[in-house]
Amino acid sequence: MDSILSTQWRMLSQPPRCDPIPRGLDRLWLQATGLAGRFSRSAKHFLHQADRITAKEKVYRDVSDRKLRDFAAALRHRFLLGRDTDADCHHAFTILREVAARTVGLRPYREQIAAALALNAGCVAEMATGEGKTLVATMPAVLAGWRGRGCHVVTANDYLAKRDAELMQAIYGFCGLTVGCITPDMVPLERKQAYDAHVTYCTNKEVAADFLRDRLTSASVKGLPALILSKMVGGGADRIGRLVQRGLAHAIVDEADSVFIDDASTPLLISGDGPNQAQIQAYEQAARLAAGLDPSTHYRVARDQPTVSLTPSGKQHLAELADPMGGLWRGARRREELVLQSLVANAVYVRDKHYVLDHDKVVIVDEFTGRLMPDRTWRDGLHQAVEAKEGVPINLPKETYARISFQRFFRLYRKLSGMSGTVAEAHAELWGIYRLPVIPIPTHRPCRRAVMPDRIFTTGAKKWQAVVADICAVHRSGRPILIGTGSIRESEHLSGRLTSEGIDHRLLNAVQHASEAQIIADAGQKGRITVSTNMAGRGTDIQLDPGVAERGGLHVIATERFSARRIDRQLSGRCARQGDPGSTQVFISLEDELVQKNSRIVAAALRRIYCRQDREISSAFWRQMIETIQRRAERVAFRRRRDVLSADHWLDQHLGFAANEL
Repeated sequence: MDSILSTQWRMLSQPPRCDPIPRGLDRLWLQATGLAGRFSRSAKHFLHQADRITAKEKVYRDVSDRKLRDFAAALRHRFLLGRDTDADCHHAFTILREVAARTVGLRPYREQIAAALALNAGCVAEMATGEGKTLVATMPAVLAGWRGRGCHVVTANDYLAKRDAELMQAIYGFCGLTVGCITPDMVPLERKQAYDAHVTYCTNKEVAADFLRDRLTSASVKGLPALILSKMVGGGADRIGRLVQRGLAHAIVDEADSVFIDDASTPLLISGDGPNQAQIQAYEQAARLAAGLDPSTHYRVARDQPTVSLTPSGKQHLAELADPMGGLWRGARRREELVLQSLVANAVYVRDKHYVLDHDKVVIVDEFTGRLMPDRTWRDGLHQAVEAKEGVPINLPKETYARISFQRFFRLYRKLSGMSGTVAEAHAELWGIYRLPVIPIPTHRPCRRAVMPDRIFTTGAKKWQAVVADICAVHRSGRPILIGTGSIRESEHLSGRLTSEGIDHRLLNAVQHASEAQIIADAGQKGRITVSTNMAGRGTDIQLDPGVAERGGLHVIATERFSARRIDRQLSGRCARQGDPGSTQVFISLEDELVQKNSRIVAAALRRIYCRQDREISSAFWRQMIETIQRRAERVAFRRRRDVLSADHWLDQHLGFAANEL
């Protein structure tokens, strides 16, 4: 019992370490070490090891299940005692290949073994869509489970976590390991049982939230001796029993780009309702005051941030409007903060793009996946400002109890690794923040994806016209088509256009998220047209109907360039999986959000040049211009993530607390 309590106390009582981002010479040194690491641990290195492992597959082909279990148990004993070597790791992978073939009918091939070796070495393996990442994760997870300290297999959504745990449970059971899965509806006792398993499947949000809850639960305990004593005498049994995690030993992160990068710009908060009921009326009043301001003279909207600022005349006019109201409205700072939030809610946040209304409740839409996030709210009164804008019941502002960024959280693990189909563009950030080298793993079969040149148009209307024409042309050949849009509103706009043309199709956006996996899985059927937000069923394979490959395979259409090249590749990666044929093309307009939001000068110049012109301007020059704008958007997004990490470091330095002060 003492050892378990010691482990929990070390993880919970000590403030998490959050090293500052290196700058100057330190940054250059870090980049140099990262470059050296990429040379020392390359894909060729792991593929060579994989060849040695696959060469031994005949050793266990004719061994009985009982004998194979005995071999696995002997290896597990060595790993548990910490006596394992590289040779033992290779031996274990050889056994696991045979175990996987007997239990789930899948024998890991050379490239999958190389990826598993990279994960076991603490790297991020880039594997293309459809290359079998779910099976790959089981091999290093078994080794981590054998070491007895637990392993978290982390992914981006609850569906994938539950699905993968169920699919791979037979492999773990054969190797003498238990499997747990964390779901949002679990009570603390069920969560504790899941974390006590050798391997636990979970999402990044659930595992980080449980970590924060455990810190809050243990906050009033004075120290390890008091913790053990209270447990022995029974006085603190209830508090200690509410701790669900047993430490952060090893994490294998699936969809690593989504977890490490896309979610890194928003810290995770544990919060509760604030005590001030009067604030609800203040948000309603702020919405009415904001409606009295003129966007041309009283405030300015910075699309690239996005922020809103009051002009001097706007501040003066606001003071005049608020003067009869008295109370908090007499204070200029508080008055302007409340109204600015209402202006941001009105001018920046768009219904059916940034959020949806679900039974008179404002539900945030994840900008990277298009999925609904019913348990998340915007901070600093923004959520209440959006509720006031929509005229729905306003909920009390949340009071923050605990806070952590995903960057900070994942650096607490003793060992960390990950895999995704789109991380090459972020290799510098993954090394700089997490010290994770990226290993690109080749595909098992040659890629047969045809990437067609981007088509660029002056207006959105012309672009949508060309998209519908392309859909009709490809549809006549019998090929399935997957169209990715940037928002719910755009997906429904395109769906309406297709309906008016009499074209049968299926629509997938945050409103239909419950049937996401099935809709995406059926997207490879002959003649099927699927319109989707950029959620596009990550983690779900699209199987082609018989005869579809001969017609050219799945055709993917992107209706805009997104804010990161990774997201573009995620969508194009839906086609041409595992050697299947496929094609992809992007349609862009100068009115797209990427251009308007990230390059105001260019956007203004383009509007002037192409004023009253509605035509296609596809050329190498404009494709290069769009790529330049996209790279700028990536730099802006990186600075936001860096600011979140810097804020964590500042909080540690200036607002941290020690356990004996509580």
